[in-house]
Parts: sequence; structure tokens; C-alpha cells
Amino acid sequence: MQFTFNEEQDQLRATAQKFLADKSPTVEVRRLMETHQGYDPIVWAQLSSELGFTATHIPETYGGLGLSYAELGILFEEMGRTLLCAPFLATALGATAIMNVATESEKSELLPDIATGTRIATLAVFESFGKWDTDSIELTAKNNRLNGTKRYVLDGHIANFIIVVARTTNRNGADNIGFFLVDGDAPGLKRRVVKTIDSTRKLTQLEFVDVAARRLGGNADQSAKLAETLDLAAIGLANEMVGGAQHLVDETVKYAAERIQFGRAIGSFQAIKHKCADMLLDVEMAKSAAYYAATAAASSDPELPVLANLAKAAASEAYMRIAAECIQIHGGIGFTWDNDTHLWFKRAKSSEVFFGDPSYHKEQLVTRWQH
Repeated sequence: MQFTFNEEQDQLRATAQKFLADKSPTVEVRRLMETHQGYDPIVWAQLSSELGFTATHIPETYGGLGLSYAELGILFEEMGRTLLCAPFLATALGATAIMNVATESEKSELLPDIATGTRIATLAVFESFGKWDTDSIELTAKNNRLNGTKRYVLDGHIANFIIVVARTTNRNGADNIGFFLVDGDAPGLKRRVVKTIDSTRKLTQLEFVDVAARRLGGNADQSAKLAETLDLAAIGLANEMVGGAQHLVDETVKYAAERIQFGRAIGSFQAIKHKCADMLLDVEMAKSAAYYAATAAASSDPELPVLANLAKAAASEAYMRIAAECIQIHGGIGFTWDNDTHLWFKRAKSSEVFFGDPSYHKEQLVTRWQH
């Protein structure tokens, strides 16, 4: 399959690249990852209200640009390339959840502020370690009061509102899944940033003790909507990962051309050439899967579920292999704190397991394909 972007998409990528090169150099990434907030509010205002990145896939009816998930994928890729420290992925997922489940009046109320970047949103789904499916949800909602704990919540410590997935019961006593809107400063909500391998991305544990919430989209079971939302999250993360992988390939080739050993550039040695060629093949294959999945999301392709699994599994494996090879080719310096390679290696490792590791997505792919 040959995949090309149109002129408008190329312009969006060029705009993002120019902005991120200026606002997210490695020295800035290192500064922000040591802060509690984890992002620069001034840069956030620029990318949201001035450039409109947060409005990308939100319909014009709700103050957005009305573009598709394909354009959003471009932004994810470029932000992954530079390790942008900002709550963009969290807010995009929060907006996606609202678009999938909320009523028209709820969308009109919530989405405009997300589009302008005025309010930061996030999605809280996961609880038990290592489980990324609906069956793992134990947080309960009774009479619109939430009790339980959510883990691995992207930027939950700074979110103005949180879309929480909870287990509840309908009038007939049947168990179902619902999406609930919770204010970030709601009484009874405790938010704690947890220590992770990847300091460039803040993950939060949220504890709910009789926290007031508002159900979105009515009282019907929303398990199917949750599955769709998680598929879109996996596609978004896959596109972000191929951006990081491409950065590592570029930096490795550049280093191999500059590093002199035994009187010649190490890139001239056959073994290094083979490694670089394998890295290029890995990233191009992962890009094909990620781009195809994002395009499927933009066109509501019925094969979206299996394409999401394929994209996430392929991007995860490629990113980790490339990160490992990058460190190997850099030699001893690749293991040092002063070298930037470890930042992308840690992002690759954290992203590999976030929203499900490759084994999980391969199992899902087989199950869904059979059905």
C-alpha cells in the first residue's frame, strides 16, 4: 500500500515541526520533566488558542476545526518525535470520549473549552495493574457518587475535569459501564502523581471517596463506546510512538556518520549499516500500520478495531527495538544521563505497555478477526 498525505496535511505537519523545534528542544524537555506540573502553560496556550491544535478533531459545531483523526495523528507523531511535555494526549482522549458518548447539549457545553485549551481534560479508565480491558473496572457509581481508585491517569493532577469510566447498575439491576464527568477539584477526590520510568509523561493515581459526578450520554450501557474510545486511544499512541522511533533512527544515522573509530566513521562498517537498515524497515512498517489505522478512524472503517490492535502492537515492538539498537550503536555514551537517548528509550518502554502491550493487542486482534 502506498500512503501519501495531501497538501493541507503536509502544511499542518510543517507548522507542528516548526513550533515544536522551537518550543520543545531537549533542554526544555529535561526542565519540564522535573517539575510537578510537567508542562509550560505559556506553550500550552500557544499550541491551543493560537495554533488550534487542541481543536483539531473537534467538530466546528463545538468550536473545533472539524478535521479528522488523520490530522490528529500527524500532531501526535510530531509531538512524539520531540517528546513534547504537555497534556495534549490526555486532553485529546478526553475530548474523544466526550464526542463518543455525550449528548448534543453536553458536547456543546464541554467541547468548546477543550478546543480553545481553556480547560484540560483527561480520561480515567484503568485500575488493576496489567489489565487494560472492561472487566478490570471496579470503581463504582451509585446515585452519581463515585467510590474507588483509578491508576495510570494521564495528567490527572492538572486536569480541570476528568472523564471517569465506572461500573454501575441500571433500573433492572443489571451491571453496566458508564462515563462520568468529575471536576478536578471535587471534594473527596485525591490526586497523586506516581513515580514512573518515563518522567516526561505524568501519570496520576486518583482516589474517589463519595465523589459527586455527572453521567454523560444517558443511562444505557456504554461498554461498546468504551471499546471504541480505547481503540482510538491506541491509534493515537501508535502514531505518537512512530514519531519517537523516527527521531531515534535519524539521530542514530547522524551519529554513525560522525563517530570515528579505527580511523573511519562507524557508519561505514557493514554491521552498523545492517542495524540502521533494520531500524529503517521497522519504523516504516510501523508507520504504515499507524497511518492506516488513523485513516480508518477518520473514515469510520468497520475494520477499525483490528487495525487499532495491529497499529499499537507494531508501533510498540518497533519503538522498543529501535530504542535498544540506538543505545547499542551509541556505545558507552548511550547509557549516560547526559546523552539524550535514554529519554526516548524510557518513553518507548512506558508507551509499550500503556493501553496494552503487544501481546495483549495481538490476542485482541486474533479474537476480533475471528468474529
